[in-house]
Amino acid sequence: MVRRSPLLLVLALAAGCGEIGPGMTAPAAPTVREALLEPVEQVESLSPAIRAELYRALLRDSGGEAQDGVLALFPMVQNGTLRAAPQLEGRLDLLEVPDGGEPLLLNLDGLSAERWPTDRSDSLQGLSEREAAELVARSLAARWSLRPKSALRVERASGVPYAAAYADGLLRINPNLLYLAAAPPEGR
Repeated sequence: MVRRSPLLLVLALAAGCGEIGPGMTAPAAPTVREALLEPVEQVESLSPAIRAELYRALLRDSGGEAQDGVLALFPMVQNGTLRAAPQLEGRLDLLEVPDGGEPLLLNLDGLSAERWPTDRSDSLQGLSEREAAELVARSLAARWSLRPKSALRVERASGVPYAAAYADGLLRINPNLLYLAAAPPEGR
């Protein structure tokens, strides 16, 4: 059964009933946390401008520690301690991998039941989720100085309240992060 976003459902119903038109305002865009919890199709259907704004907010809040029981957007476990990953820069393009000169082995075919789709999407700048996940994984690994002893396992983790999480050689990426990171760069 597909979970529908209450916000998007209200928007669709209001538009269908003529409740949104000239002089009317649409409901507010989802927050970053709401967008991370949405089905991928809902985030992909957001306008590029809204996805770009959500991506800017995600980067702005990326180094925030968990507060009031809310998990950090980028949690990581290091030396047995859960903490927020290092802050990401303000205009960072996660689809652009910094050349560290050191090859990083990735395993995108992990043990998770969720597989990375290989169909290309205009919403991902013509990449597939699998290709975008590889770029984002390499980018995060370089920025966070991740040096796993073997291949870095990269798993698809939809419906989780974080953008990406790292622990013990496993990087779990919320696929919605890919769609936010692929928003047009000129909008950021």
